Amino acid sequence: MNSFKILNARRLSVLAFSFSFAYLLSFLFEGQVLYSLMALYGLSPGFYILAAMLAHFAGLFSCGLFVKSYGIAKRVMLGGLGFCFVSALPFFFAPSALWIGSLIVSGYFSGCAVAAWGYFLKAFTPGSERMKSCADALICSNLLMIAVNVVAMNRSILVGLSLSMLCLVIGAVLICMLPARQENERSQTPKSRMGGIKNPLLLLCLFVFIITINSGLMYQVINPAFEHLTGLASWYWAAPYIAVLALMRSLPRKANRSRFLYVGMTMMMGAFISFMLLGRNTSDYLIMDTLMLGACGIFDLFWWSILGEMLDYSDNPAQTFGIGLSANVLGVLCGGVLGMAVTSMGLPGAEVAVIALTVVCVTLVMLPPLNRQLVLLLKSHDFLAAYEKLSRSQQTDLARQGKTLDPLTVREQEVLQLILSGKSNREISEALFISENTVKTHARSIFSKYDVSSRAELISTLLKYQIGG
Repeated sequence: MNSFKILNARRLSVLAFSFSFAYLLSFLFEGQVLYSLMALYGLSPGFYILAAMLAHFAGLFSCGLFVKSYGIAKRVMLGGLGFCFVSALPFFFAPSALWIGSLIVSGYFSGCAVAAWGYFLKAFTPGSERMKSCADALICSNLLMIAVNVVAMNRSILVGLSLSMLCLVIGAVLICMLPARQENERSQTPKSRMGGIKNPLLLLCLFVFIITINSGLMYQVINPAFEHLTGLASWYWAAPYIAVLALMRSLPRKANRSRFLYVGMTMMMGAFISFMLLGRNTSDYLIMDTLMLGACGIFDLFWWSILGEMLDYSDNPAQTFGIGLSANVLGVLCGGVLGMAVTSMGLPGAEVAVIALTVVCVTLVMLPPLNRQLVLLLKSHDFLAAYEKLSRSQQTDLARQGKTLDPLTVREQEVLQLILSGKSNREISEALFISENTVKTHARSIFSKYDVSSRAELISTLLKYQIGG
């Protein structure tokens, strides 16, 4: 596939996801279509949204279990959009049991479709450009959501619903236009580079889960306080989010993203403090929404882009991408439940702000180890990619260049070379005909002599020495 075709496929992939995701935003979760329909019939949206989000979480989390190739991912995306389209039809009629069933079906299959897009992101966007692709997809989908919101609020709810369904149709057409099979070499993950992302992914998921609890609080506590400004919220709601994404996508790849996370946390703290101190008029809403949604833009692009980079080191992009984003949904769910509890107890704004700021403080504590793990991950795999290109003698020389507290034994040198080639403990034991426990003992000794505590730190230490002489 030449560069022009790859660029075209990348644009089609981003647009396909944007239209598909716009349906999710405008109808199921953040948009005004479903909320307006519920208000029209005097229904409380809490239970319905909760059911849809639980189903969406299940779809994101489980997609990787059965989507294990590009071809299957494409079929799942198309099938998922089809199920979402059919599931939206009952909402043209009066409320019935079909509504809750349709939301569950739509939530699950939309989750599968979002997770499956991980294959497209990996196949058609180079690792260095994935932040831009994620930003473009989020910007485009939110702009589409705003357009649907404005129509639903100012023209007709059913027309807004029709537009959200049209987004599904356009998304499906664009997916059909993508190449029938994965052809470019970036889609293949060398076996020696797989693995190693489990701990950073778990840490990232924990961070995402905790910080997005505040998003759930926002939906249940801050938003209802400005219900009288629905017209303004229909178009301004996501404007700060889009503006921050546009700014962040232009940053150089080597920019220190953790610094922007601190900026985002400061903005979020400012939003909740403002909620505590300010009133409920238009200017107060603009201040709070700008701070809160600007922070959400920073956080979302951070973990979307990190997940995108992790795809190069995963043999199942749908699983990695889906699990990472499911942490976001789970955090919003828990925050929503917390918000409902806060609302039912009638706590004043000051106490709500204290709860939210406590969550921010927890995430601040997590930032240094999170950043360290992610930096080590990316450095490790950059090293492995370069290490694979070295000759056998160059690999041996590199292993000997590192300064150790005590000399390595012959067996430890053998184990070190296999560690540097990306082998697991089990693979090393099979290669050297020794037990896994013996491998672990040698590895601990190597770590001790290099004064490191993990494989990632060992590789990071060896990065100080010139590769290739």
